[in-house]
Amino acid sequence: MNNTTVRHIVCVEDEPEMIELIQLILNRRGFEVLGASGGKEGLKMVREILPDLVLLDLMMPDMDGWEVYQQMKAEESTRNIPVIIVTAKAQNIDKVLGLHIAKVDDYIAKPFGPQELIDSVEKILSQRSA
Repeated sequence: MNNTTVRHIVCVEDEPEMIELIQLILNRRGFEVLGASGGKEGLKMVREILPDLVLLDLMMPDMDGWEVYQQMKAEESTRNIPVIIVTAKAQNIDKVLGLHIAKVDDYIAKPFGPQELIDSVEKILSQRSA
C-alpha cells in the first residue's frame, strides 16, 4: 500500500467530545476522520463517502449503531466496508454477542487508550489492503 493514499474513516458517535478525541488520535496517523453525530447522519455519510472504515457507536438516540450496521450490510455499496464497534463497557451482553455473530470487524470498549484504537484501525485496514 502506498502512503500517499489517505484512508477515510467515518466516526458515527453522538458525543462530540468522543468524535474530537478519535479525530485527534487518528488524524496524527494520517487518517481523514469525518464525524457524524448520530445514526441517521452517519448512515447518510457512509452512503455518500463510501469510507475505508466505519467506527460505530451503539448507543445513539436517533438510530442505534446496531440498526446502522444492519442497513450498511443490507446494501450492496456499503456491505463490504469494515466496521469497528466503539461502545461503553456496560453494554448489554446480548448486543456484544450479536455483534460477534454478525461478524463486525472489531470491537473497542470505552474508555479506550489511543494505542488500542490505532492498533485496531491499522489491523483492520491492513487486512483490507492485503
